[in-house]
Amino acid sequence: MTDDVHLGRIELQLVKVLHTVISERSVSRAALKLQSTQPAVSAQLKRLRKLTGDPLLVRAGSAMEPTETALALLPVAAQMLQDAHRLFGGHSANRAFQPATTTQVFRIAASDFLDPIFLPELVARIRAAAPDSRVELQALSADYDYRRALAHGEVDLVIGNWLHPPQELHLGRLVNDEVVCLVATDHPAVRRPRQWTAERYLESDHLAPTAFHLGARGIIDDQLASRGLSRRIAVRTPHFGLAPRMVARSQLVLTTGRRYCERYVAQYPVRIVPCPVDFPPLVYYQLWHDLTHGSAAGRWLRETVRAVATGLTTI
Repeated sequence: MTDDVHLGRIELQLVKVLHTVISERSVSRAALKLQSTQPAVSAQLKRLRKLTGDPLLVRAGSAMEPTETALALLPVAAQMLQDAHRLFGGHSANRAFQPATTTQVFRIAASDFLDPIFLPELVARIRAAAPDSRVELQALSADYDYRRALAHGEVDLVIGNWLHPPQELHLGRLVNDEVVCLVATDHPAVRRPRQWTAERYLESDHLAPTAFHLGARGIIDDQLASRGLSRRIAVRTPHFGLAPRMVARSQLVLTTGRRYCERYVAQYPVRIVPCPVDFPPLVYYQLWHDLTHGSAAGRWLRETVRAVATGLTTI
């Protein structure tokens, strides 16, 4: 690939075919997405195999799977296409984004901490305005490197809450939320509210979400640690949507935003009580990389996210 003769035979469309075929893991699906024909894409894949010296896609049962080389080339191809878009496609007034006709794939990594209504409403809003688009949602978890995914063009947007968001990324503030506690209706914080002190809070058994990356404590525990305090976490879970039901059937305390908790009070025997430790509001952001900063589609997606987040109180 470093041979100048080879480089002279590579055009941008070939890079696009490489990225699409590997992403779709199917020549026929790639042909549809590229608005091409299967024989044409097959011929281009044959060229790519010759240029890379690798089969790129191999059969695994009834499916096609990318090789290790193909997976390594995918972020490189994405970077090249993003750079080409920034050079030639993002600044022309004649190239305004049209959601009604786009076939764009919107890739979003998000936590479900904000509000259980948020992601369903966001998907509904995108599908209503851009019916031919696709939406791929990725959960934020300890083993998902969202900073790398943004930098490699594998995801367009990340939505969550951070005490200190990464400085190398663009940032849009979405909403602030009051920190409260969710407990079962028979919890001492409900039965004896005057005794629900900071000391009792710290001594309680807590339920906490799994942190975004290995070794992290999470926003609540970072705030406590900054004051020389700690709480007893009895359960950690990556399944935050199940947390209210866990609380309802135990004496666990869930400390999170009021917006989230309010959605479950009518569903389960749980109550919202004030948090006796004074925390600053949780701040939710959307983060994106410079790769998509100038993209018209990226701007539209970010505006849609902001509109949905702003309207949560009316949903």
